[in-house]
Amino acid sequence: MLTEEQIKMARAALGWSVTDLAKHSSVGARTIHRIESEGGLAVATQANIKLIVTTLEAAGIEFIGAPNDGPGVRLWLHFDSQ
Repeated sequence: MLTEEQIKMARAALGWSVTDLAKHSSVGARTIHRIESEGGLAVATQANIKLIVTTLEAAGIEFIGAPNDGPGVRLWLHFDSQ
């Protein structure tokens, strides 16, 4: 299961701002801010979560660990976000 922190870590690994992720995923920046807040994933739509995860994975991110067991991300390739 994904955590809010993993989304933030993934953006950081790619050097993406919330605006960059919004542009690449077609999910609004305000929605991403809300999802990244504490408890935000619980109220997010599955469609938006899927768009975000798919976008980040396509950019080379692998989500690792579980919420209660060292959640994190791994960057497999660098995607030029510009």
